Amino acid sequence: MRFSITSIKSIIFFSLFILVFACSKPKNIKIKPVENLKIIGYVAGYEDFDPAQVDATKLTHINYAFANIVDGYPKFELDIDSSKISKLIALKKKNPDLKVLYSIGGWVWSDKFSHVAAYPETRLQFAINSVALMKKHGFDGIDLDWEYPGQRGEDNAFRPSDKENFTLLLAEVRKQLDKVGKTDQTHYLLTIATGADQNYIDHTNLGKAHQYLDFINVMCYDFYHGWHYQTGHHANLYPSEKEKFMGNSGQEAINRHIKAGVPAEKLIMGIPFYGRMWKKVHLGNNGLYQTAMSTGMIVPYWDILEKMKSGKYQKGYDDSAKASYLWNANDSIFISWETPKEIQLKTNYIKQNGLGGTMFWEYSLDKDQELLNTLYEKIK
Repeated sequence: MRFSITSIKSIIFFSLFILVFACSKPKNIKIKPVENLKIIGYVAGYEDFDPAQVDATKLTHINYAFANIVDGYPKFELDIDSSKISKLIALKKKNPDLKVLYSIGGWVWSDKFSHVAAYPETRLQFAINSVALMKKHGFDGIDLDWEYPGQRGEDNAFRPSDKENFTLLLAEVRKQLDKVGKTDQTHYLLTIATGADQNYIDHTNLGKAHQYLDFINVMCYDFYHGWHYQTGHHANLYPSEKEKFMGNSGQEAINRHIKAGVPAEKLIMGIPFYGRMWKKVHLGNNGLYQTAMSTGMIVPYWDILEKMKSGKYQKGYDDSAKASYLWNANDSIFISWETPKEIQLKTNYIKQNGLGGTMFWEYSLDKDQELLNTLYEKIK
């Protein structure tokens, strides 16, 4: 059978038309909702807070923070740690399904991770001692908060091999947890807290590492923080149309993890129970995305509510970013903060995108449970 040049051109054009139409046609992709969404709350041992006050009925998991790494193994260094841990474990009487983990590392205490992850023998020592500390206090698992593999954080050691060693460390801890779990006939949890930006993704291999993890707590906050002499949203859900320079958002952080190969149901969206405050801010745009003479310091949610009683703060809202902020024109103070409105939007996002639940930092920063109550009501 023969075709004319005109016929061939027609066939090619028609084929291309069908292909373009098929690619451009919206696909009705169904997101499978996750049952039993998690609500994970961090409790910081160094805060002046009695863990017995934690409302265990509104949480599925508690992460006690932090254990430091000393001589290659995790160690609680505060005199009050044992007492606070006992009070958290006792909360299981009120909620038998509650899981209590302990977190190793954090911003200040991540300086030794690169060393313990660097060699097979140090990874083994760290893993064995991590499990032993878990068993000693009666925890249900281990949460690793390495900030940040392969990158400079708070004067932490780092090396190019961190990317591979990070995964190898998780594999060894998982192995030792399973070994003890087989004897105890229980499954011990292993989780991590991850950075939100592309640098974190590039310096880890989450597509492989997640197989050793029960879930991943994505820190969808501190987009603008204590290094920035410029104001900005520190926990916006979506990118801001007003952003001109760096930019980040919860949506982008989650999408980066999914693109890296992590199943959506293993991802936990982090929410801050605190704001970021800048002083001596340049006058303009109600303080949003302006230079400042200070960096963004942490302000507890309860403290922000107290500041608002002065009547000096004007409420602002960036609808594109779905983020609230406050502006004190008299004193040139800008505050990026989380309100119940943002909590509701983020819980909707979690459900609509098939994520595994939510995590927040940190319990004592919302002492009247206004944010927690909203979180619990909307998740459950």
